[in-house]
Amino acid sequence: MFKLTDFNYHNKTVFFRADLNSPMSKGRIISDARFKAVLPSLIYLLEHGAKLVIGTHQGRPYDDEFETTEEHAKILSELLNIDVEYVEDIFGKYARERINSLKAGEAIILENLRFASEEARTAPLNACERTFFVRKLAPLIDFFVNDAFATSHRSSPSLVGFARIKPMIPGFLMEKEIKALKRAYESDDSPKVYILGGAKIDDSLRVAENVLKSGKAHLILTGGLVGHIFTFAKGYDLGDANVDFLHSKGLLDFIDWAEKILNEFYPYIRTPVDFAIDYEGERLEIDLLSDEKALFDKHSILDIGSRTVEKYSQLLKKAKIIVANGPMGVFEREEFAHGTVGVFRAIGESDAFSIVGGGHSIASIYKYNIEGISHISTGGGAMLSFFGGKRLPVLEAFKISYERFKDKV
Repeated sequence: MFKLTDFNYHNKTVFFRADLNSPMSKGRIISDARFKAVLPSLIYLLEHGAKLVIGTHQGRPYDDEFETTEEHAKILSELLNIDVEYVEDIFGKYARERINSLKAGEAIILENLRFASEEARTAPLNACERTFFVRKLAPLIDFFVNDAFATSHRSSPSLVGFARIKPMIPGFLMEKEIKALKRAYESDDSPKVYILGGAKIDDSLRVAENVLKSGKAHLILTGGLVGHIFTFAKGYDLGDANVDFLHSKGLLDFIDWAEKILNEFYPYIRTPVDFAIDYEGERLEIDLLSDEKALFDKHSILDIGSRTVEKYSQLLKKAKIIVANGPMGVFEREEFAHGTVGVFRAIGESDAFSIVGGGHSIASIYKYNIEGISHISTGGGAMLSFFGGKRLPVLEAFKISYERFKDKV
C-alpha cells in the first residue's frame, strides 16, 4: 500500500473519505472522537497545499441519526481553524463547481454520501466504478485518500470506487488501525485473550470460531448479549424474560452455532458466573447457580456481576495480547456500567498489547476516563470482520491501486 507521505499534494485535488458518522441527540453531534481521529491526516494534506474534498456518511436512511453534514462542517471548521464549507450536494453540478473552484489549502465537505442511492448499497469494485458518483467526480480529483477504517468492511462507491482510476492512499488513521490489528492477530505472544461483548452475535461467533481454529486465541471471555448466547448454549437457564428477549430479536437462531463452537473449544470459552438485574430500582447481582436466578423469569439481565469481573480481571493480568469488542452490559445506565468499566480498566492495567473497538466500547472508555489501552479502534464492525477472517474490501482496494499506480511514486 501507499503511504500518505508518498505524494506531492500541492495544488492537487484530494477526495478524502472519512467516517465521521457520530452519535447524535436531538439533531446534534454528541461526540467528536471520530473527527479528532482523522485530524492528523487532514492537517497534513492542508499544510501540503491540497484542495480538500471531504466525504462522509451519517446514519442510515430512516434512522434518527440520518442527518445532513452541515454540523460536521462546523465541527471540522473549529478543529482545523479554517472555514470548511458545507456543500449541499454530492456529485451534482453545484458540487462539481465548488470542487473546481477550490484553492490550495481550502476544504469543503459534501452532503451526507448516503443521500445518494448508489452509496446506500454495497457492490463489487467494478460495479462501484460505473456509478454516477465515481464517473462524475473522478475527472475532478487527483488523489483518493481513504481514512474511513470503520467502514473498511464495506464496498461502496466512495470507499473503493476510485481505486483503479486514481491512486488510493490510506490516511494516517487507516495506517495506524491496520498496523495495530495485524500486530494483535499475527503476534506469537501468548496468551492471547479475546473479549467478545455487545450485541453483534453473528460477527462475534465468527471471530470466536476463526481465532480458535487458527490458534490466534488462547481464551475467549464473553459478556453482553454474546455472553447470553454462549451461557444459554452451555445449558444454563437465563429465565423467561431473557429467553423471550433473545427470541424477539431472532438471536436464538445462533444457539446451534454457539453450541458447535463450544463442542470443539469448550474449555477456552468463558461465560459469566453472575449477572446483574434491575430489582425494584436497584442493581441486584445474582449468581448463576443460586436459587435467586428465578428472578431472571421476570427481570432482564443488564450486566455481568462482580464475581465475573474479578475472574476476568485475573485472567487479563496474565495476557500478552488482548482484543476486546463490545460492552459487558447496558453501560449507558451508570449502575449497570460496572461490568464494562471493570473489564476495560483491567485491560488498561494489564501489561498486554491491547485493542478495544466498537462504538459503544469507545463511548464507555471516554465516559469513564479509562486509560492504559494500547489502541482504541474506531471501527467495531470492521474490526470484527478482520478478526473473523474476512477480507476487507477497502484493504483489498488499497493493494489493487498500489499495483496500478506504484510507478507514480
